Amino acid sequence: MIQSENAKEQIREFVTPIAQRVGVFSFADGDSLTATGVLSSLVLFRLVSFLEETFSIAIDDDEINIENFDSVDRIYRLVESNLAGS
Repeated sequence: MIQSENAKEQIREFVTPIAQRVGVFSFADGDSLTATGVLSSLVLFRLVSFLEETFSIAIDDDEINIENFDSVDRIYRLVESNLAGS
């Protein structure tokens, strides 16, 4: 199992430069990435690829939704759930 803080940090490191490009310079793990404009459809697909490669998981099409990707916390829970099911 991955270490919680390490995985969250990796997710944050991926999301932070994207957030900064849209003018979001600070966000908490529970903050909505869609409400702040950070998460677009293009970013979502880049994020899915990043997660699958980084954590060696396969994210099903039905898991690609706002509920699973709206915050760093939710993204981490998705990763953790996929790792537990591996």
